[in-house]
Amino acid sequence: MLRSRLTSSLRTRGGSGEGVSRWRSDGHQDRPNGYLFNRTPPPPGQSRKWEDWELPCYVTAFLTVVILGVGLNAKPDLTLESWAHQKAVERLHSQNISTSTDKSD
Repeated sequence: MLRSRLTSSLRTRGGSGEGVSRWRSDGHQDRPNGYLFNRTPPPPGQSRKWEDWELPCYVTAFLTVVILGVGLNAKPDLTLESWAHQKAVERLHSQNISTSTDKSD
């Protein structure tokens, strides 16, 4: 009885390939038509119209690249290697000053 219920529910949902399917309708293509994103090109002399989502998406992507580019290049250098290099230079500088004062005596 359970098996018959499952198979009948699959048939009514379109699982057998007959009738109405929730995953496929008349507007969908089975195979690509050879154009980029399956969009036919506009007639000669006409440009493609932008969709509503394109301008905000492109502006946001451009601003993200600019903000990340500027922000990552302007961040302070907080690596351990640069800190150790700075301390070593300070130590060498202080040793040179102390040895130069000792030589003048």
